Amino acid sequence: MSGVGPSMTAVNAAKRTAAQQATTPPTAGHPADGHDLIRVHGARENNLKDIHVELPKRRLTVFTGVSGSGKSSLVFGTIAAESQRLINETYSAFVQGFMPNLGRPDVDVLDGITTAIIVDQQRMGADPRSTVGTATDANAMLRILFSRLGKPHIGPPSAYSFNTASVRASGAITVERGNRTKSEKATFNRLGGMCPRCEGRGSVTDFDLTQLYDDSKSLAEGALTIPGFGTEGWYGRIFAGCGYFDVDKPIRKFTRKETHDLLHREPTKIKVDGVNLTYEGLIPRIRKSFLAKDVEAMQPHVRAFVERAVTFTTCPECDGTRLSPEARSSKIGGRSIADACSMQISDLAEWVAGLAEPSIAPLLEKLRHTLDSFTEIGLGYLSLDRPAGTLSGGEAQRVKLVRHLGSSLTDVTYVFDEPTAGLHPHDIRRMNDLLLRLRDKGNTVLVVEHKPEVIAIADHVVDLGPGAGSAGGTLCFEGDVAGLRASGTTTGRHLDDRSKVKDSVRAAGGKLEIRGAATHNLKGVDVDVPLGVLVAVTGVAGSGKSSLIHGSLAKRDGVIPVDQAPIKGSRRSNPATYTGLLEPIRKAFAKANGVKPALFSANSEGACPTCNGAGVTYTDLAIMAGVASTCEDCEGKRFQAEVLEHRLGGRDISEVLAMPVGEAVGFFGEGEARVPAAHTILRRLADVGLGYLSLGQPLTTLSGGERQRLKLATHMAGSGEVYVLDEPTTGLHLADVEQLLGLLDRLVDSGKSVIVIEHHQAVMAHADWIIDLGPGAGHDGGRVVFEGTPAELVASRATVTGEHLAEYVA
Repeated sequence: MSGVGPSMTAVNAAKRTAAQQATTPPTAGHPADGHDLIRVHGARENNLKDIHVELPKRRLTVFTGVSGSGKSSLVFGTIAAESQRLINETYSAFVQGFMPNLGRPDVDVLDGITTAIIVDQQRMGADPRSTVGTATDANAMLRILFSRLGKPHIGPPSAYSFNTASVRASGAITVERGNRTKSEKATFNRLGGMCPRCEGRGSVTDFDLTQLYDDSKSLAEGALTIPGFGTEGWYGRIFAGCGYFDVDKPIRKFTRKETHDLLHREPTKIKVDGVNLTYEGLIPRIRKSFLAKDVEAMQPHVRAFVERAVTFTTCPECDGTRLSPEARSSKIGGRSIADACSMQISDLAEWVAGLAEPSIAPLLEKLRHTLDSFTEIGLGYLSLDRPAGTLSGGEAQRVKLVRHLGSSLTDVTYVFDEPTAGLHPHDIRRMNDLLLRLRDKGNTVLVVEHKPEVIAIADHVVDLGPGAGSAGGTLCFEGDVAGLRASGTTTGRHLDDRSKVKDSVRAAGGKLEIRGAATHNLKGVDVDVPLGVLVAVTGVAGSGKSSLIHGSLAKRDGVIPVDQAPIKGSRRSNPATYTGLLEPIRKAFAKANGVKPALFSANSEGACPTCNGAGVTYTDLAIMAGVASTCEDCEGKRFQAEVLEHRLGGRDISEVLAMPVGEAVGFFGEGEARVPAAHTILRRLADVGLGYLSLGQPLTTLSGGERQRLKLATHMAGSGEVYVLDEPTTGLHLADVEQLLGLLDRLVDSGKSVIVIEHHQAVMAHADWIIDLGPGAGHDGGRVVFEGTPAELVASRATVTGEHLAEYVA
C-alpha cells in the first residue's frame, strides 16, 4: 500500500503548510526586511532645530538648501559621525586608545544606520612626499610590477619607492650554536628608491642667509629673524649655554667654525643648567620645522618667511623624479617607473593594457582597473607624480572616490559633499552615472549638493532651510524631485532658474597681455585678458584654466587672487577675528569704558579663567569620548563677569559677538555705538551674503561656501584693481548665485576688473567676455579654443562649453 500514494507523514506536512499559508498575510516578509529606513529623530547638531527625517536605504538621497542651512550638520555631523563612532566602539579598548575620540551627536534617536564611507572635499595631506600615486595605491602596484618585470632587476618593490632610503650597515653579531656563542662579521644592505640628494622630495633648497639673521647684531640683541626662533625661552638658554659661540658677539664677527655651528651643526646632546637638551644648527632645524610640510599648508607669516628665505629648485641629481639612479635604470619596454609616473594617467592606462604577462595577471588587472577609474571620473589628465597638496577640493574628492569604484562592498552608506565641485557640465553627467552605479550595487548614497543636474537624479530629496544659520535648521521639504519643484521652498522655486545671455556687454578699458604661457599643459598660449569687465575663464577640468590665470596673472602687481585654499583657524577663531573686525570693536569698548582693549578678547586678559575663554569645559574620559559642557562660571559667554559689566550702546561684548552681521551693520553704523572701521568690514560681509552669520561663530562650524565668501569679503579690502576668483560659486545655493552675480557687477561697476575661473553656466551667461580653454584635458587641452562674448559662444556652439551653455540658456 505504501507505494500506491503519498505517506501520511507527507500528507500531514502538506496540510500544515497550507494552514500556515492561510494564516500568514501574503505581504509579510522576513523580519530583517523591515529595516529599510535610516531614522533620525530630534537632531540638534549646530543649527538643526529638532529635525525628524526618515531616509530610504539603497536609494540616492540629495540634501539641498541654502549654504549654512544645516545640510552638513545633518549628513556629516549627525548621520556619518554616529556611524563612525559606533564602528570605533567595536574595537577593543586598547585599540580605541590610539583612535580619535568622537562624541555622540546631539540627537535623540538615530536608527538603521549602516557603515558610512565619507568622500568629502577635505584637501589631501600636504606632505611633500604625498602624490596622487601614493594616495591611491597605484604607486604600490607599479612598484611591484617593476620589481617583477623591470630589467635589470634591482631588488624588491621598496627599491622603487622614493619614500624608502638605502641603508648599509656592517658589524659584529653574536651567533649561538649549541652551547657555544661565536662572534661573526655581518653586513646589511637594503636598497631603497629614494634620491639621496633631495630625500624623495624632487626639489632641493637653498637659503638666503640675510633673511635668517641680521649679522650686525648679536644673538642676545635679537639677530634672528626666523618666526618662532627668538632668544627668549628655551632657544635663548640653548644658545647661551651651548658654548659653541659668544651670544654677545655680532654674527659677522663669528669665526668659520662658529658660523658652521650656528648654521649647520647636526643634533648634539648638551647640558644647560643641569638640564639635558639638544642643540641643532639653524638650517637643519628649519628643514624639520618648516620644510617637512607643504608650503601651501603653512600659516601666512611662516609661509611668507619661507618664500622670502628659501629657494626651491628641481633636484639636479634625479631631475625632479624623486628616485635614485638604480630605480631609474630598471625599465619595462624602455620605460622606467619615473617615466610611468610622469605620464598622463589616460596614456599610462593604455601602456599598462599593452603588457601581457600571465605570471602577474591579477596585478595587471587591478592596476588597469585603478587607472581606468581615474579616466572614468574625469581625472585622466592627472599624472601619478602630481603632489597631492596641489589638487583642488573637487579633484581631491574624486581621487578618494577611485578606491571605492571597484569595491565589492554592498549595503554601505556613501556620503558625498558636493561631488560636482570643480566639474564642467560635460563631466557632471559622468559623475551622475557613478553615483547611480554605487546605488544600484545596493548601497545608500547621501549627497549634499546644489547643482540641479544632480538633484534631478535623486530618488529622495531633503530640503533644509528656510534660511541660513539661526534662520535655518528646519525641514522644509521631504519627498521626490517633482514634489520639490512644486513645494514653493527656496530650492523648489529656483530649481529651474536659467540666466539669460546679456543683450549688451561692457566695453573693455584695457588689457592684460599673456604671452607664451607654458605652465603645466599650456602650449605657449598668447591671450589678451580685457580689463574693466567681467571675464569668465572656462573649459573642462584639467584644460589649463588655473595654470593660465594663476600661473601668469595672479602674482602681478595690483592683482588680488582669491583661491580655493581652505581658511586656517581653530574653534577660537571666528568671523570677527578673521576679518580684523574685533580690533576696532575692542578699541571702541575700551574707549567708552576707560579700560584696556585686551579685556575684550576671550583669548587674552578678559577670558573666563575657568574655561580659558573657550566657553566650554572638556572632560577627558581616556579611551572613551570626551564630554564638552557649557562653562558654569561664564555660562558659555567666554568672558569674566567684570568684563561683561562694560557696555557699548547698551550691549556687552558677548552680546555683540552673538549678533548676526545684518544686525551689527545697523548697530555700528549709527548712534552711540557708531564705529566706522567696524561698519566698513560688516558691509563687506553683508555684500557677500553672510548677513546671517554671527560675529562670534567658530570658523570650524562654517560650511565650505561660507568660508569662501568670508575670504572674498576680506580680500575686498585690498587695494588691487584686478580680482581673480577661482570658482566662487562652489558651495553656493541656486538662490545665492544671483547675489554673487550682483556682487561681481558692483565690483566691475566700481572700476575693478574681475576674472572668474568658473564652470557654472549662470556666471558664463552673465560675463562680458569668455576665454574658453581645451578642447580636452591634460595634453588634449592647454589651448585657447574660443575668445568672445557669451552670445557669440552660444551662437557658434564651437566648443564643449558652448554646447552646454547653449543648452542651458535655451
